[in-house]
Amino acid sequence: MLKNAMVFAEGSLRPAGIFISDGRIISIGRPECPSGALVIDLNHAAVFPGLVDVHVHLREPGFCYKETVRTGTLAAARGGFAHVCAMPNLNPVPDSGEHLEAQLEIIRRDAVVHVHPYGAITRGEKGEELADMAAMAPDTAGFSDDGRGVQSGDMMRAAMAEARRLGKMIAAHCEDNSLLRGGYIHDGEYARIHNHRGICSESEWRPIARDLKLSEETGCAYHVCHVSAKESVALIREAKSRGVDVTCETGPHYLIFNDMDLQEDARFKMNPPIRAEEDRQALVEGIRDGTIDMLITDHAPHSAEEKGRGLEKSAMGVVGLETSFAAAYTHLVKPGLITLEKLLDLMHGAPMRRFGYGTPLAEGQPADLTVFDLNAKYTVDPNKFLTMGRATPFAGMELYGVCKLTMVDGEIVWRDTGF
Repeated sequence: MLKNAMVFAEGSLRPAGIFISDGRIISIGRPECPSGALVIDLNHAAVFPGLVDVHVHLREPGFCYKETVRTGTLAAARGGFAHVCAMPNLNPVPDSGEHLEAQLEIIRRDAVVHVHPYGAITRGEKGEELADMAAMAPDTAGFSDDGRGVQSGDMMRAAMAEARRLGKMIAAHCEDNSLLRGGYIHDGEYARIHNHRGICSESEWRPIARDLKLSEETGCAYHVCHVSAKESVALIREAKSRGVDVTCETGPHYLIFNDMDLQEDARFKMNPPIRAEEDRQALVEGIRDGTIDMLITDHAPHSAEEKGRGLEKSAMGVVGLETSFAAAYTHLVKPGLITLEKLLDLMHGAPMRRFGYGTPLAEGQPADLTVFDLNAKYTVDPNKFLTMGRATPFAGMELYGVCKLTMVDGEIVWRDTGF
């Protein structure tokens, strides 16, 4: 029994109790508490459906010195997530039924939240030959070569045709390698002032423009990963207006920082990069008008050594599972840029509608839920993370919204100390 809860329903928080049994929500409101039930007093904390992140890197198999399925899903639980979709840049790459099974075996053994893997688009994510998409389709969230863009339009067309035949989605990392020119942060003012090589926005938006035409041609459901540039937002907005089957995502760091917030520290280095203020504003507007559908973390842990080589030589990627909701709540909801209802749609409703992962907070549903104290604030200390990664641009920032409890199938997978 969760008593003294503030349950989010119909756009607002309402007082209620929640009775859970055999992994399901039995009743919400003023349920009777059976004798012998475990009672947890939520002290008027907010209860939400368990959050969904369709873009995380769990690094296992192949790179367990960066992260494991166990540590990554513990971090997800602490961040309020009940479902995550795991990207395929692993070793072995999940490009066949056999290679995918190696990943699924670890997930079944070690995951504490629901994990839905992506299959690769191409063999070894090399862009040369289609992966065995048919063999992987029943067990995947869709197909992606995340970390690498599919350079060939003909290869992407073939992948989309096959994904369409299988009833699956293509989730594309959009990056034109011919336009990178050795860049490693945004090609903007900070790069010019500090003599860094920049990554131009065209390297992102040009492949998006190509893929939107291919999606329209093939009828394939298309999802654009980690949008960062204003031109990308405009292209997707226009494609949606003409009926292309496209959705997209962005991360909190792209909505909160611009390139002039960068420091000579790789905790600000990710791919795509944090871009200019006009890009940030375009992304916020894209969130507000519905062009951008989902908020994701692109949680990408690396070892301390890999992230300790400065902006130029460090690995791309930051962690985000344990800060995502609080960062968005603090910087988007509290200033009034979006409503709490909108944030929950970005982090649960829209991913559930598009990918089919997520659980409504309703009677009869599995008890996948999370509890946040929205009035509690804390200072982000990466040394206290459950993830093995430590690189975050939010280090040292004060955020509102502390995850107190997360349940998956009625089991408590995260509980704050003393709660």
